[in-house]
Amino acid sequence: MNGQLVTLADGDVSDWVGAVGAAGFFLLLTVIVWQVAATWRARMLAAREEQYKTLAARYAQLLEDNVELHRRSLEELQQTREELAKTRHSIGSMEKMMREIE
Repeated sequence: MNGQLVTLADGDVSDWVGAVGAAGFFLLLTVIVWQVAATWRARMLAAREEQYKTLAARYAQLLEDNVELHRRSLEELQQTREELAKTRHSIGSMEKMMREIE
């Protein structure tokens, strides 16, 4: 350090440092964009899964309601059949009685 200035030959090292710095910066930007996209995608998938769960619960409830309505319909049909059988029996008895009266 006796007054001599040290210089690099043709600036080769400073070019490399700049290139590595720029590449690192672009790599950092790429990673940030990639992570933001991955986070957004994960949130969308979670929201979609929640919608599917809600839809499945609604479908299960509708299915239970449908089964209950079907059971009620079968009970009503059975009652109607019993009433029809009684009515037929009554009509048959009335016809028999009317034949005997003639």
